[in-house]
Amino acid sequence: MNAANRYWSALTASLTPYVPGEQPKVDGLVKLNTNENPYPPSPRALAAIAEAAQKLALYPDPESTELRQAVAERHGLGVEHVFAGNGSDEVLGFAFLALLKHDLPLLFPDISYSFYPVYCGLFDIAFETIALRDDFALDLADYARPNGGIVFPNPNAPTGRALPLADIEALLQRNRDSVVLVDEAYVDFGAESAAPLVRKYPNLLVTQTLSKSRSLAGLRVGFAIGDPGLIEGLRRVKDSFNSYPVDRLAAAGAAAAMRDEAYFAQTRDAVVATREQLVADLAARGFTSLPSAANFIFTTHATQSAEALLAALRERKVLVRRFSAPRVANWLRITIGSPEQCAALLAALDDILG
Repeated sequence: MNAANRYWSALTASLTPYVPGEQPKVDGLVKLNTNENPYPPSPRALAAIAEAAQKLALYPDPESTELRQAVAERHGLGVEHVFAGNGSDEVLGFAFLALLKHDLPLLFPDISYSFYPVYCGLFDIAFETIALRDDFALDLADYARPNGGIVFPNPNAPTGRALPLADIEALLQRNRDSVVLVDEAYVDFGAESAAPLVRKYPNLLVTQTLSKSRSLAGLRVGFAIGDPGLIEGLRRVKDSFNSYPVDRLAAAGAAAAMRDEAYFAQTRDAVVATREQLVADLAARGFTSLPSAANFIFTTHATQSAEALLAALRERKVLVRRFSAPRVANWLRITIGSPEQCAALLAALDDILG
């Protein structure tokens, strides 16, 4: 331990932090490794940010009322059903502490968003992982056991596979004594949101982000939808950390983006169309991809190792992502970029594969 580390708490020394996708400083890379949207944000969002910038001397609304109202309107709910935070990662962190820290273990998939075990370590939450099936599908029947909460992404990450809403409701019907958190970071690209169920199931919390389908990853805005009792739990934790997590620019831009339905639909449809074309183009080159309802695909090659492909693509200035967990070590996660970015990816693969 070096001189500085000796001042760490025991908890700090024990943590294994989340490792985000690389954000390189090199120009000219084809960046398909962090699931960013290839299209710019809504012009209405940019205009709202510019207008809000005139008032930066003032604190933002600590309740993010206008943003929460925009989310509530889109989902046919009241503002009391919505919580806003600094990216869905922060919202998830508040939920883990406020709603998922209990004596019984928290349950989540063994192949899933790798922030979940990080939060469990940070907040001292007992957990158990539930194995995905051999085809990487999530079977919610496997979660019929005592628990202090259940969390899973839909679509799952990094696999991209989505669950039908009927399966989620069946889980809610048999799991009424703990919170079920559905992490919908990628839901807009092909899955069905569980948000309509929050009035019926007071233990359901749904989280979403504006980073992916609304092209606002740099703004850092996420939200949760749930029963007002769950929302109040999140607010209590938020106000114990930071009364102003969503800044004035972020709140204004996010609210405008949520209300620009036409632009959202246009860019979403473009991403989905490119995804389906890329799946076909990769199949023609020996790749097998899982069914994806997200803005990325999870794919493996018949003869080439994922590790070798990752390195060879990087040499050709194309970034994709690989995870080291044994079950998925030979798979690549590829973000759906613009048609031009995907063409560059395919050209690089043709060069590698000969």
